[in-house]
Amino acid sequence: MAEISARKRVWGWWFFDWASQPYHSLLVTFIFGPYFAGVAAEYFVTTGLSAHAAAARAQVVWANCLTITGLIIAFGAPLMGAFADVTGRRMPWIFAFSVMYAVGSAALWFTLPDGSNMWLMLSAFGLGFVGAEYALIFINSQLPDISNKEDVGEISGSGFAFGYFGGLISLAIMLLFFVEQPNGKTLIGLDPAFGLNAAQMEGTRFVGPMTAAWYIVFMIPYFLWVRDGPRSGKRGSFSGALRLLGRTIADLRHRYSLSAYLGSSMLYRDALNGLYSFGGVYARLVLEWDLIKIGIFGIVSVLASAIFVYFGGKLDKRLGPKPVICGCILILIAVCALIVGMDRTQIFGIALPEGSSLPDILFFGCGVLIGGMGGTLQSASRSLMVRHTAPDHPTESFGLYGLSGRATAFLAPMLIGVATGIFGDARLGVSPVIGLFILGLILLRWVRPEGDQT
Repeated sequence: MAEISARKRVWGWWFFDWASQPYHSLLVTFIFGPYFAGVAAEYFVTTGLSAHAAAARAQVVWANCLTITGLIIAFGAPLMGAFADVTGRRMPWIFAFSVMYAVGSAALWFTLPDGSNMWLMLSAFGLGFVGAEYALIFINSQLPDISNKEDVGEISGSGFAFGYFGGLISLAIMLLFFVEQPNGKTLIGLDPAFGLNAAQMEGTRFVGPMTAAWYIVFMIPYFLWVRDGPRSGKRGSFSGALRLLGRTIADLRHRYSLSAYLGSSMLYRDALNGLYSFGGVYARLVLEWDLIKIGIFGIVSVLASAIFVYFGGKLDKRLGPKPVICGCILILIAVCALIVGMDRTQIFGIALPEGSSLPDILFFGCGVLIGGMGGTLQSASRSLMVRHTAPDHPTESFGLYGLSGRATAFLAPMLIGVATGIFGDARLGVSPVIGLFILGLILLRWVRPEGDQT
């Protein structure tokens, strides 16, 4: 068999970002999440709640779903990373989690608009989301194998940019040919494709099968061009994985920069995921946008992500990842303050004329910055982790990175759910992410820009 070139290996690795991005852009943020929030809110209205209270309740339900999946991911990620390092095998795990991704997303087709099976559909969403996040841990751990230290930031940034373009194209396809407006037509005035029933929201519900099919097709280059390294020759066991994980965690007390970085990224990535998970829900429940407007917002946001993250990778190569991370966090803190401070009727307490479009314009601007700074932040974070990765245990190291990103993955949704319940307001419920960003920024003070493997 002909040897796979380094260029093909990089492109194959990039194709995971292209294939997997729709779970985040289509399902979590811009289509299924807002659709589910609207369905849940209408369901709770039928139980006797006011529209305002029903919107808050719907946001709490979505928050609880993300809290539970976050806990599952947090407890399993580092253990499976260690298990893969014991055996030296990653591809079987990636394949297994890919099956979870495809099955969970495809099942969302059955999310009925009356909300009668919303709890079952939340379980399906959780299955796919866990598969997507677990697979990402193993994918990230391959980055040191396909790049050198000098190019890792640029390769990471280009991979994210490539993935965001995939998310952009898949979102455009959904809006142009499937997602219904209130008049039953798509964005370009067509009936939903394939004869789907607009009255039953089948065009919007098609986002589940679309996401699954997109992933299956575009993972083919990855599985063709990316290979595991040499096997360790050791027989895998979870007891051995636990011992390896225990030694690595114990060793953190001697690796101050890594410990600080894991703590910092645990907080600011959780805040970012909170923004992604509730951005579309906020637009639906607070600004009362329909799914088409949210989708257009998504296109603008994802396009900004692709552009910003590409140039962010160049900046990472020139300045290093730490300054890029700090700059992104500061901008995101300002964006969050604006989001929490406005709704349809006022901005920071200043009343707006009835029907004012200013909140819509400002939130579109926020979408550009959330997408651009969020994508750049994720790429630079992956680059900085490579600088802290033990060469002989890359998957387990990225398992810890996955743990730091998911150990408190339940925290932002939980805090948003609690704050929403306390204030009885979906807008004010988003406020805890500001504190998480600030704490993450503070911990970065103790992180060495070049890591602790130098």
